[in-house]
Amino acid sequence: MTGPILVGAGRAPRRIGPFEVPAVGLGCMNLSHAYGVPPTPQAAERLLLTALDEGVTHFDTAALYGFGANEELVGRVLARHRDRVVLASKCGMTGVDGRRVIDGRPATIRRTADEALTRLRTDVIDLYYLHRLDRTVPVEESIGAMAELVTAGKVRALGLSEVSAATLRRAHAVHPIAALQNEYSLWTRNPERGTLAATRELGVTLVAFSPLARGFLTSMPPNFGTLPAGDIRRGMPRFDAHHYPNNLRLRSEVAGIADGAGLTPAQLALAWVLSQGPHVVAVPGTRSVRHLRENLSVLDLDPPGEALAAAGRVLNDRTVHGARYPGATLAEIDTERCGRAG
Repeated sequence: MTGPILVGAGRAPRRIGPFEVPAVGLGCMNLSHAYGVPPTPQAAERLLLTALDEGVTHFDTAALYGFGANEELVGRVLARHRDRVVLASKCGMTGVDGRRVIDGRPATIRRTADEALTRLRTDVIDLYYLHRLDRTVPVEESIGAMAELVTAGKVRALGLSEVSAATLRRAHAVHPIAALQNEYSLWTRNPERGTLAATRELGVTLVAFSPLARGFLTSMPPNFGTLPAGDIRRGMPRFDAHHYPNNLRLRSEVAGIADGAGLTPAQLALAWVLSQGPHVVAVPGTRSVRHLRENLSVLDLDPPGEALAAAGRVLNDRTVHGARYPGATLAEIDTERCGRAG
């Protein structure tokens, strides 16, 4: 069960710490990382500038994405518009010798922040997340190092990503946490096991990443058989040959609900996420200008509450087939689990 349905996201801004942002921002990861061959630099620049022109102010990147390439892209394109954007990036998980490494040690965090400032072509990062909890380093030490970045004027506000309510509370006791970025969508409900309520209680914004279920809830869901080599979804159980056909049947039901309400599946899915509380914002990613505009159109819609509720009954952590990550990745993540869905 979710909280009360709040219908109509609207253009009213939502808050992340000291910042006001539209309810829908832009996740920049897939312009450089994880979803097969990235777009050309020209296409990526066009997408970022179109987002800016369409009213997006909240841009989300990370040191991990493209092992620095995404920060470089965002910095190159948006530096001349710096006063118009809320710039978010992440530390604590980077690429080292071609491998993804979780490292929350203070010295690593300080070095990663300095590298990010250079790549982003700015003297301050608005929102800086600990990308993953390093289980070998107390979160208090990692957040303590990030708090020093705030004191030094290199960062304005702090966030956490993919952590539990208990870890959020520990971190918040060290330094105020402005945002918690966890995966949240119709088929990933982990925040409902603790962090949705904890963020509301603490005055923290819940930033929903992958609100369109990694493309699954768009008008053209991915075809597992044609996913390119290196696409992160190839390793996700929900997209494998065993589970995906069952999930596609659920998606067809959601698409029918959307059509009955005069919406696209993406509009319905995004509206559902935003309806879970005024402290929730979403950062869907896309490489398509058309899809970008479709995502942003939800800000002007007032979807029927019954359609939102019906979609939530059809697709949720009890009906989805397969875990959201393979076992080794789930072991790295601190979020609450959702039964068989991971």
